[in-house]
Amino acid sequence: MLEMLKKFTVNDGFFGRFRKLVTDVVIPYQEKALRDEIEGAVPSYAIKNFELAAEWQETGHCSGEHHGYVFQDSDLAKWIEAAAYSLIASPDPALEQRVDEVIDLIGRAQFPDGYLNTYFTIKAPKERWTNLQEAHELYCAGHMMEAAVAYAAATGKQKLMEIMMRMKDNIYQHFITEKAPGYPGHPEIELALLKMYEATGDAQCLELAEHFINVRGVDPDYYVKEAASRPGKVWGMDPKDRAYAQNDVPVRAFLVAEGHAVRAVYLYTAMAELARRTEDRALKDACQRVWRNITQKQMYVTGGIGSSAQGEAFSVDYNLPNDIAYSETCAAIGLVFFARRMAELFHTGEYGDIMEQALYNTVLAGMQLDGRRFFYVNPLEVVPGVAGVVPANRDVLPVRPKWYGCACCPPNVARTLTSLACYAWEEGEDMVWSHLFVGGTLDLRDTKGVTIDVQTNYPLKGKVVYTMHPVEETASFTLAVRIPAWCEGVTLRRSGQKIYSRGMGTPVGDPIGDGFAFIEGPFREGDTVELSMDLKPRRIFANTHVAADSGCVAFAYGPLIYCAEGVDNHNEILSVRASRSLDPVMVPITEGPLQGLLRMDIPGYRLESDDGLYSARRPRAVPYTVRAIPYFAWANRGENEMRVWLPEL
Repeated sequence: MLEMLKKFTVNDGFFGRFRKLVTDVVIPYQEKALRDEIEGAVPSYAIKNFELAAEWQETGHCSGEHHGYVFQDSDLAKWIEAAAYSLIASPDPALEQRVDEVIDLIGRAQFPDGYLNTYFTIKAPKERWTNLQEAHELYCAGHMMEAAVAYAAATGKQKLMEIMMRMKDNIYQHFITEKAPGYPGHPEIELALLKMYEATGDAQCLELAEHFINVRGVDPDYYVKEAASRPGKVWGMDPKDRAYAQNDVPVRAFLVAEGHAVRAVYLYTAMAELARRTEDRALKDACQRVWRNITQKQMYVTGGIGSSAQGEAFSVDYNLPNDIAYSETCAAIGLVFFARRMAELFHTGEYGDIMEQALYNTVLAGMQLDGRRFFYVNPLEVVPGVAGVVPANRDVLPVRPKWYGCACCPPNVARTLTSLACYAWEEGEDMVWSHLFVGGTLDLRDTKGVTIDVQTNYPLKGKVVYTMHPVEETASFTLAVRIPAWCEGVTLRRSGQKIYSRGMGTPVGDPIGDGFAFIEGPFREGDTVELSMDLKPRRIFANTHVAADSGCVAFAYGPLIYCAEGVDNHNEILSVRASRSLDPVMVPITEGPLQGLLRMDIPGYRLESDDGLYSARRPRAVPYTVRAIPYFAWANRGENEMRVWLPEL
């Protein structure tokens, strides 16, 4: 996947804006946050912890205490990864030098035997590997491994890779050579080891990844036994809550998505990648089962997952409350990871559809449009004075904070947006798969003998044009272009000639299969493939089992889910209703922080009721136009009400 970072140059009106924002603003801002230099923000302590750990290694003592969570190292790792991807697209010697200095610091904090973790170095050096359930040692190692792979790919520099290969050796010695029992409390290292294997060819990386996946849940009482024997605790987690930890059964017996949502989708991502590499049928089947359960019964219309604040977890089928939705940003990012690996495993369009749904809505909503504030929780309904105040709604905030003590989400958004090329494209032996519609240039001269230019204003407009520039007279391969399932009207042209249409006139041809249009070569200089999608406002209705959405409708435009926000609706959206019969219209936004986006004007009503709490009189319905904006852009104009699902009248 990472090879696409150098092959695809993003030049896109929509995502180009976000890429530039991350490079110019987000990465420098997050570096300051990690150094505790943001006034008014919760301190991170991430850099400080590594300084103390290095001091301990060099002098045998520390001049301070470890601060922050047990997994604080991972925030720095994800920032390095984001910086690495940014350096590929936008070389910056000053940033590279600062990352090099951070890597030097990380190396100084490493034990001679390869072990690396600031919490245990500073706080409990004799307790390492004794609390797999709670202590996140393997999780932190995994994120730092991903950073090492990314930085080596971006710069060619191997120092962080060498550091993490020594950490891998330490892990291998403990769990494989010495046969220590156990598996990660927070899955992540499994997918990281597979990336390390892909980058280095080191067989121990693959063996370790397989080991952690295969032993999970074989002994479902492992954490119970560990809790009884370990010297201390971090969280006081219940070791008997096996569903929460995805260890109630071996992974190949998974039937539904359960437990902590981020842990789950990170694990499923690794399972899908291992299944692809090993052709493990049972592992593939397990991935498909949990995928279907998530996307058909446990996913918000915004692509958010993990509805319960209790444990940041999946709940039960169809339990998708809006005002207390947890829908962690990291969970949506993990779903993007899982979807991309499933797309590569099965090559059907549904995976790109979900990847797009999560990316354009919940992932983007996790960051303010100025790049300096972030959401951890992504609700679908907010009422100021209730959100963040009432105990049941305490995790739901009406505005984004500058930072978090638990800051897993902000750098996760940064690394995802800077690695967009990995999710947009996939290259096979004689295939090129277009999973996402992102403008730019794909350079496949070394493998397919062609450069492909992509022009599009998606998602604001529905036209995508692929122009071929072969190195020789022709280039022979098949271009597979995803046809979104939500799109009723599609036209496909090859060099101007219509080869397929659906819902936009008489059908012509049928190159469609499994959610993709397949356009076979050879391609000559200037040949084009043009996909035209009929973008118009559309209504979405929830399954009748979803109690929170009963009698309501959501609105979308292309992949974008829309929401009504108080600032556009007289600061009162709870009383508005959408018309059952009249169609919305799209209106350009020409000023303010949402400039350049499209507003949706929805014909409807405003209800006026008596002043009492209850009344025998039905509220009066007054015609009213409900104004809605893309969900990802909410909470960029101050604190106000927000609602995705609107009652119909």
